Amino acid sequence: MVDKIKVKNLSCFYSGKQALKNLNLTVEENEILSIIGPSNSGKTSFLRTLNRMNDMNVAFSRKGDAFLDDDNIFEMNPEKLRTRIGMLFAMPIPLPMSIYDNIAYAPKVLGLKNKKNMDEVVEQSLRDASLWDEVKDRLDSSAIKMSGGQQQRLCIARILAIEPEVILFDEPCSGLDPISTAKVEEAMLKLKEKYTIVLVTNNVKQASRVGTRTAFFLMGELIEIDKTKNMFLTPKNKLTEDYITGRFG
Repeated sequence: MVDKIKVKNLSCFYSGKQALKNLNLTVEENEILSIIGPSNSGKTSFLRTLNRMNDMNVAFSRKGDAFLDDDNIFEMNPEKLRTRIGMLFAMPIPLPMSIYDNIAYAPKVLGLKNKKNMDEVVEQSLRDASLWDEVKDRLDSSAIKMSGGQQQRLCIARILAIEPEVILFDEPCSGLDPISTAKVEEAMLKLKEKYTIVLVTNNVKQASRVGTRTAFFLMGELIEIDKTKNMFLTPKNKLTEDYITGRFG
């Protein structure tokens, strides 16, 4: 497998308090890397560091490196980086405009003006997010009126419209019902054919369902990383086993 992201000796701090401790791992191309662990384990901090969201926090500092292909993430233009690494948050935040315009917004900003091409981008993005069949007859209606699960898939489609290489999911199903969760998971499994995905989830069963590999974080440290089947059937570390079986966390 080809490494899409390489993280080397990464440590992160907020006001001097360490959130990630000397992290070393790779994310392979076209995989879903599920990251599990209890609260305050550094999972979201890891995603926000890869996407450079933490740059906006004056209390944040870091040591170490992370690479997207051969490009040092911390030396790239942040805006350009975010066209290559998209991020989906726990709470869907649709723009107060139509479903169509939500998807078209970023491509327009990036210079796409041809209406036919835009229509194709909107349709393909919604198809890839497993949403097209539900909304194709009401693209002009407000995105605010969509259900929570549909809004989350709309936000996925909005990311896909800029054709990133990597998508970071930060607990994307935390506020969704089981049916909506299943649809988001279905979309993720389809997306890994084209994209590399990093999924932070507090739902251990979700990690086992969709993860190609799984990483277990605890108090800012990477305790174990392995193929998901191996992790859940024969974890190497007792801490991993205790967390997966619900003995703590």
